[in-house]
Parts: sequence; C-alpha cells; structure tokens
Amino acid sequence: MTKIRGSSLKKKFHQGLRKLFGVLPANFRFSIYRRMVECDPAPDLRLELKIADTQEELEDCFKLLHGAYVASGFMLPDPSGMRITIYHSLPTTTTLCAKYDGKVVGTISMIREGVFGFPLQSVFDLQQVKAKGGNIAEISALAVHPDFRATGGAILFPLMKFMHQYCTEYFDTRHLVIAVNPEKIELYEALLFFERLQANVVDQYDFANGAPAVGATLDLHHAAEIFKAGYKGRPSRKNLHRYFFMQNLPNIKLPKRRYFTTNDPVMTPALLDYFFNEKSKVFEAMDDRKKSLLWSIYDLIEYRRILPMLSGTALESHPLRRHQRYSIRCPAQIRFDVDGRSREFVLNIIEISLSGFQAECRIDVPLKVPGHASIVLGAADTSEVKAVALRSKVTDVGVFYGFRVEEADVVWRSCVTALEMGQTSADLSLA
Repeated sequence: MTKIRGSSLKKKFHQGLRKLFGVLPANFRFSIYRRMVECDPAPDLRLELKIADTQEELEDCFKLLHGAYVASGFMLPDPSGMRITIYHSLPTTTTLCAKYDGKVVGTISMIREGVFGFPLQSVFDLQQVKAKGGNIAEISALAVHPDFRATGGAILFPLMKFMHQYCTEYFDTRHLVIAVNPEKIELYEALLFFERLQANVVDQYDFANGAPAVGATLDLHHAAEIFKAGYKGRPSRKNLHRYFFMQNLPNIKLPKRRYFTTNDPVMTPALLDYFFNEKSKVFEAMDDRKKSLLWSIYDLIEYRRILPMLSGTALESHPLRRHQRYSIRCPAQIRFDVDGRSREFVLNIIEISLSGFQAECRIDVPLKVPGHASIVLGAADTSEVKAVALRSKVTDVGVFYGFRVEEADVVWRSCVTALEMGQTSADLSLA
C-alpha cells in the first residue's frame, strides 16, 4: 500500500511540474528542451540500424510496438501480441529497426502515400502540405524497448537520424507528417522543428484507440537551415544539426539497390501470409474496397492464394490496372526528329510500368511524336526504348508527361519484372 501511495504522489508531483513548466513562454520552454539533448556522435558498434526485412525482425518490431502502444493506451491487447496494420502490408511502407547485440530494441515506420492514403488523413487535412509539392511520408509506429528508454536518446536519436537519412536519400520524401499525443508534441516542435497542421487537438484518433492527437509537419527542403539556426553554438553532443546533417554513423546500414527505386518492399507472399492471415486478422477484417485495392498492387499469380477474397464481388470481375506502376527516380534523355532535325530532351522519370513511364521535363515535349529514350535505371543498367509522349500535366511543381513505351529492351523488362517481384536489391544477378 505504501508503495502504491508513493507512486501516486510521484505521478502527481510530475504532473504539477509539467503544469508549472507549461506556463513558461514557448521559446523559453523549447530552449530548455534543446539544452537537454544528448546525442552520441560515436554509438557503440553493437548498435545496428537497418531495414527490418526478415520475418524475425518484423515480428520483433511488431511485438515491441504492441507493448508500447498497449502500455500507453493507444491500442487494446491483440491475441497475436503484435501491432500489425494494413499499412505494413504495402510496398510503400518501410519499417526500420535498431538492434543491440542482435536484439531489436527500437523501431519506426515510414508510410509513403499508397492505395490506403495516410493514417492521419482520417482526422487531419494535408492539402496545404500537398500544395507545396514533393512526396509526403507519415512517420509512425515508433517504439523503444523499455530497457533503453532512460538512456538519454541512445536508441531514439540514432533511429531518428536513420529515418531522416533514409527519407531524404532513399525514400524520395520532402515532407514528414506525424500524429502524436498532445503530451509529446512539444518535443517534436522544440527538438525537430515540426509545425502543427492545425491549432486544435483532435479529441479522438481512431488509429490510436481514440486517444487525442496533434498533427504536425516538417519540410525537409528547409530543415537543414532551420536546424542550423536552432542549434547554433551548441556543443557537438547537444547539436542535432550537426548530428542529423553532418555526422556519419557507421551503425546505419543503408539499403543496397540495383535500380534507382524509391521503395524497399519486403513483403513476400510468405511474409504477407504469416503476418496478415496466420498471426492476425488484418486481411479478414478489411472491407471490399480495401481488399480490391490490395489486389490492384499485388496482381501477380504468386499472391492470389494469400490475398483476401472479396465478399460481394467475384474476383473475375474485379477491374485491375493492366500494368502496375512503380515509383522510381532516374535520369533519362529522349530524342525526337521534328521538322527534319533531331532534338534531345532531358527527363526526370518518377514512375514506370511495363508499358510506359511518367517523367518531368523543364521544356515542352512534343506530343504523339515517336522518340528514342535512353533511361538510366540503375548504376549498371541503362535501357534503350522507343517511346511517345501521349499527354502532359501542368502542376505547381513542374510539367509532367505520360509516355507509352512502343518497344522495350531486355533491360527495361528485367527492371519491371524485379519491381513486380519486389526484388530490387543490389545482390540481384547483373546478367
């Protein structure tokens, strides 16, 4: 009884301190938060940061997440002992893990916009963020093992650095968005310079078991200069600008890719079956609309026995896109013969399929004129295809063209096949 009473008094004392701290001016509070930063520029090499890509790593991440969310009241206990969401099933979601001595001690997920949108879109408006251009990634599913939560950011800061580096260098991301508990939002504002999406707090956020939430965003195009100003004059171990933008951590194992893709899909048919059918009821609980969207992205025969059947619509009548599109960021040149002379255009390709691609160009591309494109799909893979621009679209961030590939070579077909199978790492045969 004495122990319980002591714990209650301690909790009330901390609540009182938070109330007193809360009356201080925001700039003063944020400055105090930044003074409390402690980031180790040379973490123990027993710490490894990588993409969770094995069944064991993913399972450990989902278990760690389940424990943290249940303890915080953000979800009810699940019989699987794991927190697995529909977003984890998508190739546009990447889960990172921090491992210490081979054991998963931290995890975080990045969700690029896919067929299900973003979790926080159910309660927050992203139109102002989208209007600025560039891809968005929702940062979600953050958890640190209880044994490391009192270590002054020894796991959290390396994990956040990995997330930032992955998003900027590999995930083709400009904007980060988050939905966090109101008690935590000031840490993101003070330390990482997130800005709120809206002033008010959402009272009930279904994705977190009805807990209150605050939405916020960070524009990575301007983050370096903002961090530099905010941490000006801070010593190395308390300087997140130096840590995020200038420091190299050998603990981080970045993905090796054969092609210039922007996603690192890991969900094989076997992994999808294990996590979403065998260990959880995520697929079973989906409505027909979500099931059909899932079928539209996993349309290879290897996935058919794994994916959930539609309850109200026969599979044969389900409309699937003829050729699935894949996110990529690669340079290209295309040559047209116009009015008796040859003209070359520099393209930035952002999406490909077996039958075409989408690209940005800074000057007007002639439509419905056959051309020859040289496309650098990877460091050792250049494709030569015949293509024609069929349409153009003017946006706030540039002009984009839709091309049809009239004649593809073996390099193009091999790349698309690898993307279809989710096999894009550098250890693929270069034959």
